[in-house]
Amino acid sequence: MKPIPILMYHQIDHTPPKGTPMRGLVVSPRNFYWHMLCMWLCRYRGLSMTGLEPYLNGEKEGRVFGITFDDGYLNNLLNAMPVLNRFGFTSTCYVVADRIGQTNVWDQHHGIPQVPLMNLQQLQDWIRGGQEVGSHGMTHSNLTSLNDVQKAHEIKQSRGVLQKVLKTAQEVRHFCYPYGAFDAASAQFVKAAGYITATTTQRCRVSMAGSPDLMQLPRVLVSRTTTWMHLLLKCFTRYEDRSVG
Repeated sequence: MKPIPILMYHQIDHTPPKGTPMRGLVVSPRNFYWHMLCMWLCRYRGLSMTGLEPYLNGEKEGRVFGITFDDGYLNNLLNAMPVLNRFGFTSTCYVVADRIGQTNVWDQHHGIPQVPLMNLQQLQDWIRGGQEVGSHGMTHSNLTSLNDVQKAHEIKQSRGVLQKVLKTAQEVRHFCYPYGAFDAASAQFVKAAGYITATTTQRCRVSMAGSPDLMQLPRVLVSRTTTWMHLLLKCFTRYEDRSVG
C-alpha cells in the first residue's frame, strides 16, 4: 500500500512583510489553490482525518491525502474553505478550545503577529461547509512540560468543551499535539480520552507497510515557499520521508 501524505497547514493568507517571525507558516491563497488543483489533477482526493480513517486502518485503498490546519485561524474559513469546496475536498482544523474567538496568544512572546481565530459561529460555518473540527488542546500548551493531571485536562477537557460549545452532531475524534510535542503519557491520555488519531509535526508520509501508530501520525509540512512542484515531490516521492531516520 502506498504511503499516505497528511498535509500540515497553518494560515492561508497574504504573505506577511519580510522579517515577520514565522512568516513561513503563512501560505498565500493563490499557492493554496495551486496545491489543491495539482492534487485534484493527479486524481487524488483530499480528506479530513475522519475521512482518512478507513485508509489508515487498511480497510480501504485509493488516491487520498489528508488536509489539516493547526490553531483554528479565521483565514482558514475565509481563504481555504472556498477552495476545498470547489474541489470537493474535506479537511480537519485543530482548534484551541479555550481560545475560540481570540487570537494566537501563545505566540505573542515570540513576537509573532496576533491573528484572529474563528469564533463559535464561524466554527459552525466551517462544519456546515463540510469541514471538520479537531482538538489542539485547551490552551496550546506544550504537553511535555505539564504533569499528568495537567496533561489529562488539556487533552480530555478540550474534547468535551468543543463538543459542547459547537452544538453539532459532529464528534471531535482527532487531536493534534501543540508544537508537535508529546511523550508516551500524552499519547496514552489521548487514546484514553476517546480520540481516534493524533497528529504530530514529524515530517514524513504515513507508512502503510505496517499498521501505523494512530496516536503518533506524521505529516507533510506545507510552508510559504512550497510550490506546487515541491508539494508533488513531498507527496509522491520519498522527499519528505528523508526527515526521519
